[in-house]
Amino acid sequence: MSEIILINVSGQDKPGLTSSLMSILAEYNVAVLDIGQAMIHDTLSLGMLVKIPGQEQLSPVLKDVLFHIHHLGMQVRFTPVSEEQYEAWVREADHPRYVITLLGRRITAEQIARVARVISENDLNIEDILRLSGRAPLHRGGDNTRACIELSVRGNPLDFDAMKEAFLEISQELGVDISFQEDNIYRRNRRLVVFDMDSTLIQHEVIDEMAKIAGVGDEVSRITEQAMRGELDFKQSLARRLALLEGMDASVLSEIADRLVLTEGAERLIKTLKTFGYKTAIISGGFSYFGKRLQEKLGIDYVHANELEIRDGKLTGRVVGPVVDGARKAELLKEIAEHEGIMLDQVIAVGDGANDLPMLRLAGLGIAFHAKPLVKRSARQSISTLGLDGILYFMGVKDTDTPV
Repeated sequence: MSEIILINVSGQDKPGLTSSLMSILAEYNVAVLDIGQAMIHDTLSLGMLVKIPGQEQLSPVLKDVLFHIHHLGMQVRFTPVSEEQYEAWVREADHPRYVITLLGRRITAEQIARVARVISENDLNIEDILRLSGRAPLHRGGDNTRACIELSVRGNPLDFDAMKEAFLEISQELGVDISFQEDNIYRRNRRLVVFDMDSTLIQHEVIDEMAKIAGVGDEVSRITEQAMRGELDFKQSLARRLALLEGMDASVLSEIADRLVLTEGAERLIKTLKTFGYKTAIISGGFSYFGKRLQEKLGIDYVHANELEIRDGKLTGRVVGPVVDGARKAELLKEIAEHEGIMLDQVIAVGDGANDLPMLRLAGLGIAFHAKPLVKRSARQSISTLGLDGILYFMGVKDTDTPV
């Protein structure tokens, strides 16, 4: 009768350990049912679930493994597993699998403890924990540091909405972003990333920059804030703001475009996406003049935004064609995906305003980026602690996998 044994090896890593250990097991025709290894600093933890062919081979196998591991100066533990326990473990594979991602400037024990408590309270079990961010030096910190860990959990959550509320509370209190996604085939197979422009891909609201030059900055900023919070219909707010810019000399557009500052992580993200073969798009309630400048700078594939009407070298205070509002953003996202032959589940959409919500909800992964509270609460995922390149962590991409 075969025996199932869980073997746990730990200690300072030794080159050739796996090869030598497997060679011993191979002599006894041992089957490996499961195996996993993790390295923390220079310490290894190796686990193997094995099936030893017969009772008579159990003692020789364990003796040889014990002698070899002790000879290497490491520790080993053997745990018998009954057939009933093994079959129960096999059945757990039918339970849904989710990924919970914690990202911020740093990760603390308190953050992990709070998140783990929510996981446990929702009848989920943590199976794996993986660090996605690079190795952080002790004495170099600051605003541009990144930290991220990914938790793989399995089970059926008791209450999705309650989990989201709990994660939002932890995020606000402890300064960490928390993503909760189903670990399905689409998570690592996204093909298109769509960006809002103003206050997402760039650090500015361009219309506010234009208004400052026109001397109506305060008035336009107030209307912009109301629109971004969802307190005003976007089309009406755009019309009111543009009307205040009537007669502005169009030459100022180039001046404004020259001094626009990209959001932290934007160039790194776009470069990585292009390396991986992703399509990218700007779908913005801002203006196509600036979107096209960004397209040239970053190599964006598609740009859809409002076109300013210009006559005799001056702004008329109107736009040409249909206004790109929230509903139109969602339509354009769908059109691009269909043109590229990409399923909506393979699309990532990123934005910060209420007018971005329709496309955030339509995309397989919708991310509210440094968004207003209403938008952050309404979107499925959000980032408030890092730059745009934090999106790579939501995709499961490690720092070591990126070109920069």
